[in-house]
Amino acid sequence: MADDNGFVTTSSGGADDQPQVGIISQYIKDLSFENPNAPAVYQWQQQPKVDVNFNINAQRLGDEVHEVAIRVEVSAKVEEQTAFLIDLTYAGLFGLRNVPPEQLQPFLLAEAPRLLFPFARRIVADAAQDGGFPPLMLEPIDFTALYMQQAAAAQGGNPQLGHA
Repeated sequence: MADDNGFVTTSSGGADDQPQVGIISQYIKDLSFENPNAPAVYQWQQQPKVDVNFNINAQRLGDEVHEVAIRVEVSAKVEEQTAFLIDLTYAGLFGLRNVPPEQLQPFLLAEAPRLLFPFARRIVADAAQDGGFPPLMLEPIDFTALYMQQAAAAQGGNPQLGHA
């Protein structure tokens, strides 16, 4: 049976000291689609240049609950004119129990975004398609490699993941 923090509990009679992680909820925190040059944009002959940026934010909400949010910003332009803009913040609540401190940040900035990204990717693809454009399929992101790169660059500091 799952408790309020999304953990599955069992009665093994043993100590409850094993690391546990659970996804409590996933949700769209903010979504914006802009099509400033409609309807003219649908007659443009050139393919737009697509620029994608992302950012990951993690914050502690309680003793065992953290929110991880992926912000994806997409800009599609032909020369200086905007075809469309998508701004999505997709988040998840994660229950973390007995996770060693040295494993907390790698989980929150690498593993949790890996779990959330496929859902954010689908929302971006659907938003582009619903706006009258071909679905925009974002390339998969290796969040672990990015985390390791940022951690090395910060030399053990507080790495923040950024642009793709």
